[in-house]
Amino acid sequence: MTPIIRVINPNSNKHVTEEMSRALEPLRYSTGPRLECVTLEKGPMGIESQADVSKVEPMLAQLIQSDSSSSAFIIGCYSDPGLALCREITDRPVFGIAECAILTALTRGSSFGVISILPNSVERHIRHLRERLLHHRFAGDRALGLTVAQIQNDKMTFGRMKKIGTMLRDDDGADVIIMGCAGMAKYRAKLERILSVPVIDPTQAAASMAIGVVALSN
Repeated sequence: MTPIIRVINPNSNKHVTEEMSRALEPLRYSTGPRLECVTLEKGPMGIESQADVSKVEPMLAQLIQSDSSSSAFIIGCYSDPGLALCREITDRPVFGIAECAILTALTRGSSFGVISILPNSVERHIRHLRERLLHHRFAGDRALGLTVAQIQNDKMTFGRMKKIGTMLRDDDGADVIIMGCAGMAKYRAKLERILSVPVIDPTQAAASMAIGVVALSN
């Protein structure tokens, strides 16, 4: 039986779920685990504050507890909501996309920068880095000033991503860029071509790790 990796979008924006699934297409192959993306139907439209993070944590734990068919789970939000809780309530692997993106960035360069959605995201991201003792490899975190829903607008978003990415590279010294929201997935390849540094999509980073873990455990 083909193992399943369940990729959970903790917000209720199905467009974000669809973009995540499209970003994972290069990682789907006939003999590998199935990557299934699902939406947390009762979640907020975007995880944009600590209150949003706290709201979805028990929902994520309940969803994982009720799922008996998946071999591993990916929490598809750059705040990694409920990561510790979900790991506590299951013996199956649970991956947070922020943690995986940071670990991937450490293998691609010496200093990484993060493109966030809103200014209040920056403080939350920096706190997570300090908790993981990784702030010494951190170049900077700059916000687009856009909500999760707004970043789906290509004309509004990509120009800002290019500007912020250039600042992280040239002013802050980042030689790797992490996109700090799962909803940014469709911009990764184009942004990497323009900036000429590695650009990490966090959902792809988490799925790559999850595939390896699941494949080696079967």
